[in-house]
Amino acid sequence: MAETDKFEVTNNAEAGRFEVRVGNDLAFAEYRLLKTGILFPHTEVPPAFEGKGVGSLLVRTALDYAREHGQAVMPVCPFFASYIKRHAEYQDLLHPDYRKSLGLD
Repeated sequence: MAETDKFEVTNNAEAGRFEVRVGNDLAFAEYRLLKTGILFPHTEVPPAFEGKGVGSLLVRTALDYAREHGQAVMPVCPFFASYIKRHAEYQDLLHPDYRKSLGLD
């Protein structure tokens, strides 16, 4: 069992973020649904989750959500941008305006 298997990501649509909560600790990836796609402005992982793959789990879940809903991805958050740059399987989701900023065009 992978360490991230013990974490559950929920989509808190009211707050506009994907969340992992354990006790009083909350990690999240914010999103904004726009006409042109889905914008990811900020990800926050508290020290209690660092090094456990929670940030990557949040990003993967959010990107899978974008794919399922046909949303072009706008990664304003540096963590999202870095993740997409390192994982070619998600690069097709990028909004055309963001490809160049990631050095993909």
